[in-house]
Amino acid sequence: MSKRDELIAKYAADMKEKCGVTADHDLLTKVVIGLGPSVYNADASTVSGTDKSELETIKKNFLMGKLGLSESDGLDAAIDSVIEKYGKSNRNKYRAVVYYLLVKHYKKESVYS
Repeated sequence: MSKRDELIAKYAADMKEKCGVTADHDLLTKVVIGLGPSVYNADASTVSGTDKSELETIKKNFLMGKLGLSESDGLDAAIDSVIEKYGKSNRNKYRAVVYYLLVKHYKKESVYS
Protein backbone atom coordinates (compact mmCIF):
# COMPACT_ATOMS: atom_id res chain seq x y z
CA MET A 1 0.00 0.00 0.00
CA SER A 2 1.40 3.40 -0.96
CA LYS A 3 1.78 6.24 1.52
CA ARG A 4 -1.06 8.12 -0.22
CA ASP A 5 -3.35 5.07 0.04
CA GLU A 6 -2.51 4.80 3.75
CA LEU A 7 -3.43 8.46 4.25
CA ILE A 8 -6.69 8.08 2.33
CA ALA A 9 -7.62 5.08 4.51
CA LYS A 10 -6.73 7.10 7.64
CA TYR A 11 -8.85 10.06 6.48
CA ALA A 12 -11.81 7.80 5.64
CA ALA A 13 -11.62 6.15 9.08
CA ASP A 14 -11.33 9.55 10.79
CA MET A 15 -14.36 10.84 8.87
CA LYS A 16 -16.40 7.77 9.84
CA GLU A 17 -15.35 7.92 13.50
CA LYS A 18 -15.58 11.67 14.14
CA CYS A 19 -18.21 12.82 11.66
CA GLY A 20 -20.32 9.72 11.12
CA VAL A 21 -19.76 10.06 7.37
CA THR A 22 -18.88 7.18 5.07
CA ALA A 23 -16.49 8.59 2.50
CA ASP A 24 -16.91 8.29 -1.25
CA HIS A 25 -13.48 6.74 -1.79
CA ASP A 26 -13.06 8.07 -5.33
CA LEU A 27 -13.90 11.64 -4.33
CA LEU A 28 -11.69 11.49 -1.23
CA THR A 29 -8.83 10.22 -3.39
CA LYS A 30 -9.29 13.12 -5.81
CA VAL A 31 -9.39 15.66 -2.96
CA VAL A 32 -6.17 14.19 -1.52
CA ILE A 33 -4.47 14.28 -4.94
CA GLY A 34 -5.64 17.89 -5.33
CA LEU A 35 -3.94 18.83 -2.07
CA GLY A 36 -0.62 17.63 -3.47
CA PRO A 37 2.41 17.26 -1.22
CA SER A 38 0.78 19.16 1.67
CA VAL A 39 -0.85 15.91 2.86
CA TYR A 40 2.62 14.57 3.72
CA ASN A 41 3.52 17.58 5.90
CA ALA A 42 2.32 17.26 9.50
CA ASP A 43 1.52 20.97 9.86
CA ALA A 44 0.02 21.57 6.41
CA SER A 45 -2.10 18.42 6.50
CA THR A 46 -4.19 19.67 9.44
CA VAL A 47 -6.53 22.62 9.96
CA SER A 48 -6.85 24.73 13.07
CA GLY A 49 -10.53 25.46 13.55
CA THR A 50 -9.75 28.50 15.68
CA ASP A 51 -7.09 30.18 13.52
CA LYS A 52 -8.91 32.98 11.69
CA SER A 53 -6.17 33.41 9.07
CA GLU A 54 -6.22 29.70 8.27
CA LEU A 55 -10.00 29.69 7.92
CA GLU A 56 -9.74 32.75 5.67
CA THR A 57 -7.22 30.88 3.51
CA ILE A 58 -9.63 27.95 3.19
CA LYS A 59 -12.36 30.37 2.17
CA LYS A 60 -10.30 32.31 -0.39
CA ASN A 61 -8.07 29.59 -1.85
CA PHE A 62 -10.32 26.56 -1.71
CA LEU A 63 -13.95 27.64 -1.65
CA MET A 64 -13.59 30.68 -3.89
CA GLY A 65 -10.53 29.66 -5.90
CA LYS A 66 -10.98 25.93 -6.42
CA LEU A 67 -14.75 25.51 -6.08
CA GLY A 68 -15.65 28.85 -7.70
CA LEU A 69 -17.99 29.99 -4.93
CA SER A 70 -18.64 33.59 -3.90
CA GLU A 71 -19.03 35.33 -0.57
CA SER A 72 -22.82 35.27 -1.05
CA ASP A 73 -22.75 31.45 -0.83
CA GLY A 74 -22.45 31.59 2.98
CA LEU A 75 -18.84 30.47 3.08
CA ASP A 76 -18.15 31.32 6.73
CA ALA A 77 -21.28 29.48 7.85
CA ALA A 78 -20.30 26.42 5.80
CA ILE A 79 -16.78 26.37 7.27
CA ASP A 80 -18.22 26.75 10.78
CA SER A 81 -20.69 23.94 10.08
CA VAL A 82 -17.94 21.57 8.90
CA ILE A 83 -15.67 22.45 11.86
CA GLU A 84 -18.62 21.87 14.21
CA LYS A 85 -19.41 18.52 12.56
CA TYR A 86 -15.75 17.46 12.78
CA GLY A 87 -15.69 18.48 16.46
CA LYS A 88 -14.38 21.83 17.66
CA SER A 89 -12.47 20.15 20.48
CA ASN A 90 -10.86 17.68 18.07
CA ARG A 91 -7.30 18.98 17.69
CA ASN A 92 -6.44 16.96 14.57
CA LYS A 93 -8.74 18.09 11.80
CA TYR A 94 -7.29 16.76 8.59
CA ARG A 95 -7.34 19.25 5.72
CA ALA A 96 -8.43 16.54 3.27
CA VAL A 97 -11.45 15.69 5.44
CA VAL A 98 -12.42 19.37 5.88
CA TYR A 99 -12.15 19.95 2.12
CA TYR A 100 -14.07 16.76 1.36
CA LEU A 101 -16.88 17.81 3.70
CA LEU A 102 -16.99 21.27 2.10
CA VAL A 103 -17.17 19.74 -1.39
CA LYS A 104 -20.09 17.57 -0.25
CA HIS A 105 -21.75 20.51 1.54
CA TYR A 106 -21.81 22.55 -1.67
CA LYS A 107 -22.44 19.53 -3.93
CA LYS A 108 -19.37 20.47 -5.96
CA GLU A 109 -18.18 16.93 -6.67
CA SER A 110 -18.16 17.85 -10.38
CA VAL A 111 -15.06 20.00 -9.78
CA TYR A 112 -13.15 16.76 -9.22
CA SER A 113 -14.66 14.84 -12.18
